[in-house]
Amino acid sequence: MLANYLIGLREGVEAALIVSILVAYLVRTGRTGSPVRWVWIGVGTAIAVSILFAAGLSLTSEAMTERAEALFAGVASLAAVVFVTWMVFWMKKTARNIRGELQGKLDSAVDVGVVAIALVAFVAVIREGLETSLFLWTAARATGDGASALIGGLLGLATAVVLGWLFYRGALRINLATFFTWTGVALIIIAGGVLSYAVHEFQEIGLIPGEDALAFDASAAIPMDSWYGELLRGFVNWSSNPSWLQVIAWVVYVAIVMTLFFRSSRSAPDRPQAQDPSQSTQAVSQSQ
Repeated sequence: MLANYLIGLREGVEAALIVSILVAYLVRTGRTGSPVRWVWIGVGTAIAVSILFAAGLSLTSEAMTERAEALFAGVASLAAVVFVTWMVFWMKKTARNIRGELQGKLDSAVDVGVVAIALVAFVAVIREGLETSLFLWTAARATGDGASALIGGLLGLATAVVLGWLFYRGALRINLATFFTWTGVALIIIAGGVLSYAVHEFQEIGLIPGEDALAFDASAAIPMDSWYGELLRGFVNWSSNPSWLQVIAWVVYVAIVMTLFFRSSRSAPDRPQAQDPSQSTQAVSQSQ
C-alpha cells in the first residue's frame, strides 16, 4: 500500500500543482467565470478518461487466456517503467519553470476560445492520470492485492488534492524541487520492482529463460505472509525466491537510473525558483 500511496501522491501533486497554477493565473489576470469553469471541464474529462483506461486494462486482462494475460501484464509493466522513468526525469527538469510554460500555453488558449482552455487543462492532467492508472494496475497485478493498491493510490491522490488546495490558498509552501527529487528516488526503486515483475512474467511463459535459476531463497527468513514480507512486496515487489535475471534487472535498472538522476541534478544550471501558485493568489488578494 505504501508504494501505491507514493505513486498516487507523486502523480497527484503534479496534477494538483498544474491545476493550481492554471486557476491562479486566470484569477490573477481577471479571467474568472467561464475560463475557470472550462479548466475544470478539462480536468474532469482527463480524470474520466484515466478511470476508463484503468477499467479497460482490467477488463482486457480478465478476458485473456492465462498465457496471454501474463504476456499482457509483462508488456504493461515494461510500459509503466518507461513512463515513470521518463516522468521522473521530466519533472526534475521542468519543476523550476513549469509555471511559465503553463501560463504561456494558457495565454494562447484564451485567445482561441474556452474549448482551447479546456484542452490545455486536459492535456496537462491526462498524462498524470494515465501514468497513475497504468502504474497502479501493474502494482496491483504484481502484488496480487488489487484492493490494497486501489486504497493506497486513492489515499495518495486524496492527500495530493489537499496539498493542491493548500498551495493555491497560500497556506502551504514546500520546496518542490526537493519534494520531486526524493519522491523520484522512491519511484525509481518501485519501478525497479515492477521491472523485476515483468521479467518474472516473461520467464513464466517461457519467453525468456532462467526461471529455475534462483538467486536465493529467503522464504524462511522473510515469509511472504509476514507484515515485513508484505511491506517489502508492496514497496519493491519483493520475492523470497527470485531468479538471477530478476535480481540483475532490478539492480542494473536502479543503479543506472539513480546515477543518471542525481547526475542530472548536479549538472543542471541554477535557475530562479518558480513562483508558487499561492503567490498568484496572494497577488489577487492584495490588488482587491
